[in-house]
Amino acid sequence: MPKLAPATKIERRQQLVDAAWRCVSARGFQSLTVDDVCEEAGVSKGAFYIYFQQKQDLLLALVDDEVAEMNELMLKLQQAHLSGVERLRRFAREMVGRGDDPARVQIRADMWAEMSSNTSVRAKWAAVMGQRRERLRAWIEEAVAARDLAPIPANALAAILLALSDGLLLHAGLDPAGFRWGNIAKALDAILEGIAHA
Repeated sequence: MPKLAPATKIERRQQLVDAAWRCVSARGFQSLTVDDVCEEAGVSKGAFYIYFQQKQDLLLALVDDEVAEMNELMLKLQQAHLSGVERLRRFAREMVGRGDDPARVQIRADMWAEMSSNTSVRAKWAAVMGQRRERLRAWIEEAVAARDLAPIPANALAAILLALSDGLLLHAGLDPAGFRWGNIAKALDAILEGIAHA
C-alpha cells in the first residue's frame, strides 16, 4: 500500500474532523459513533483509526480545531489598528457569534461534561484558556495604558470575558430559547462602553 504524502494525510484527517463537526451539530458528541463520522466523511473505519486511536482523540481534535480558529481570529485582532475597547468588542462579538453554530454550542457542552471525568481533556482546555486569558489581559493592559479603558484589573476582566462566553454557550446548550444572541451582543457592547474612558 503506497504511503500518503504528508499534505494528503493532513487533508484526510481534517476531512474526518469536519465530518465530526457536522455530526456533532446533528446529534451531539456523547451519542456520536466512529461509524457515524466515517459515513459522514465517506471513509472506511480503518481510515479513521489511522488518525485517531479512540473517540476521545476526536474530541481533542475538535478542541484543537476550535483553538486554531480562535488563535487566528485573535492574531488578526492583534494586528488590526483598533482601539482597545474596539478590539475587546470584536472579540466578544466573535465569541457571541459562535452561539449561532449548534455544533460549537454542543461540543462546548460535551467538552465540559468530559472534563469532569477526564484529566487530559481538562488539562488541555486549562492550558488553552490560560493562553487566551493572557492575550486578553495584555490587550486590556494596553487599553488601560492608552486610556481607552478605565483602570480595571486586567486579568479579572479577561477571566470574566472568557467565563461569559463559555457560560453563555453552555446555557444555550441547556435552553436554546433562553436568550437571544443579538441581545447578548448589545449587552456586552453596553458593558464595554461602561468601562471605556470618557
